[in-house]
Amino acid sequence: MRVALVHDHLTQLGGAERVLEVLQSLWPLAPTYTLLYDASAMDPVFGHKDIRTSFLQKIPGAIRRMRWLLPLMPVATEHYPLQDYDVVISSASSFAKGIVTNANAIHICYCHTPTRYLWSDATSYVDELRAPGFVKALLPILQSILRSWDRLAADRVDIFVANSETVRQRIKKYYGKDSVVIHPPVSTEDFSISSAPKTAFLIGGRLVSYKRYDLVVEAFNRLGIPLIVFGSGPEEANLRAMANNNISFVGRVTDDERARLFANAIAFIHPHEEDFGITAVESMAAGRPVIAFKKGGATETVVDGVTGTFFEEQTWEALADTILHFDEKIFNPDATKAYAEQFSLANFRKAMHDVVTKAWELKNV
Repeated sequence: MRVALVHDHLTQLGGAERVLEVLQSLWPLAPTYTLLYDASAMDPVFGHKDIRTSFLQKIPGAIRRMRWLLPLMPVATEHYPLQDYDVVISSASSFAKGIVTNANAIHICYCHTPTRYLWSDATSYVDELRAPGFVKALLPILQSILRSWDRLAADRVDIFVANSETVRQRIKKYYGKDSVVIHPPVSTEDFSISSAPKTAFLIGGRLVSYKRYDLVVEAFNRLGIPLIVFGSGPEEANLRAMANNNISFVGRVTDDERARLFANAIAFIHPHEEDFGITAVESMAAGRPVIAFKKGGATETVVDGVTGTFFEEQTWEALADTILHFDEKIFNPDATKAYAEQFSLANFRKAMHDVVTKAWELKNV
């Protein structure tokens, strides 16, 4: 069985890239095809892997100007040389599902979400885009064209695997396809319970606008309670500028530092609608509860009163009220950690291996 992997692009590390790492470990001889590869950011993780890029990689400044290459990405995706593979596994939140395989190949798509800026977040994407006015005026036209391609691309997938029930419902709504749910892998073994005093709340990850860290900063500005922020991203400067002295920014952290931050937090705050939400599970793996916006993947991972609690309106006022009434003592760290084990790396590996093996066996009956 000759296997190939396809990933949208390798330009920054996030949850999707963690999934790809595990897929590469399951099929170590499989090459990985991707639109663009940023060696400066990705070599520490993927530099030793067989990474094969599209023709877009040859365009000068392609990494910096990636958004401007959007109209070319469908064509680039369709031109990967995949004709010699029996099974192709795409890791997709945008274009990777649109690959063209040979007629006898099995295409299994691990879908992180249907393309956000074409479907669920199409309007907000245009509104929040920092671009000249004429670009924002033309973007809805491009979105409409790409949306048609994206819908047809989904028909090329033989088996959809959704990373959550939330995404399963989106796949059904936007693509009209059924899917099986396999939650993303969380390295639960890397996290442990700490007996150290808990003195601050925690947020972190990629600091981007849709994750709504701004409302967390606003809430803690009003409350004056200590908050630690880890990670970096395009919103970091804005968040730092609006934050009061009770809010500390620690930037990018190592895996060990990340585990320590989770273990020593009063609670981790998850203020946005996420497809799944790996960081919330990492907090639980460290025995710490989660305060989450009650929408999206968090509703599948956080058990109210057992591993965390919810706030129902995505406003700083609702969050602040929840924090004021939050009592960490009602949560059992051992029970919280035990609950997180269902999302372990081992469970993901077994589930994905079983899907691929079963599909291959049925193909060759």
